[in-house]
Order: sequence, then structure tokens, then C-alpha cells
Amino acid sequence: MSKRPPENAEREERIQMEIVVDAYGPEEQAVGWYCYLEDALAFPFSAECTLERSTSPLEKGEKLEVIGMAAQKDCETEMFVTVR
Repeated sequence: MSKRPPENAEREERIQMEIVVDAYGPEEQAVGWYCYLEDALAFPFSAECTLERSTSPLEKGEKLEVIGMAAQKDCETEMFVTVR
């Protein structure tokens, strides 16, 4: 797994007030994150795979182009993107 950034109270407050402010459970929090990321990220952008997963054909270190968010229904428990 990738390293978590150090705790940042200002960032945590922004997440609570902007992203998951009206969320009443994990599913609603996921929708909040999905909407935030869809608006905040500028597609397309270059990325690098940092973790191999059995559900992905990507290998660690592989470079790719992210072209958008995956369908919202696929992001109910974690966020996924579409790559070229």
C-alpha cells in the first residue's frame, strides 16, 4: 500500500465540510468522494501504478493515462478510474 500522508487537521476539516458533509453512511460518503474527484481532477492526466492487485492487469511501476472516473456504481466502496 502507498504511504498515508501525515495527519493534517486543516485537510480533515475540509474533507468533513466539503466532501462528506451530508453523508449518512459509507455509501453516501463514497458518492461525495466520487462527485468531488470528478469535479476536482483534470482529465486526462499521467499516472503510475503504485500497487499491484489481483483484480487489475496493471503492474507496479507501469505508466498510464487516466481519462476519467469509472462509472459511479463501480465506486460504491472504493474509487476507480478509466485508463487508456
